[in-house]
Amino acid sequence: MKKEIHPEYRKVVFRDTASGTMYLTRSTVSTKETIKYEDGNEYPLYDVEISSASHPFFTGKQTLVDTAGRVERFRKKYNIK
Repeated sequence: MKKEIHPEYRKVVFRDTASGTMYLTRSTVSTKETIKYEDGNEYPLYDVEISSASHPFFTGKQTLVDTAGRVERFRKKYNIK
């Protein structure tokens, strides 16, 4: 392989912001945050809005994930409680 043209492939923790579940895997994603994982080591952290831990298809439950406030604006616009 040619040097200096490939992104760094390293261990990264992906955290599901909807459920709080964390996964340690390998990735080339670039991050600025780090987190201390369950094994005591510190890894780069990447937040995802939804994963298999919170997705309705995998959980069997319908959950509302509203990160941009769309639901509240809709309810306010149509006067729904």
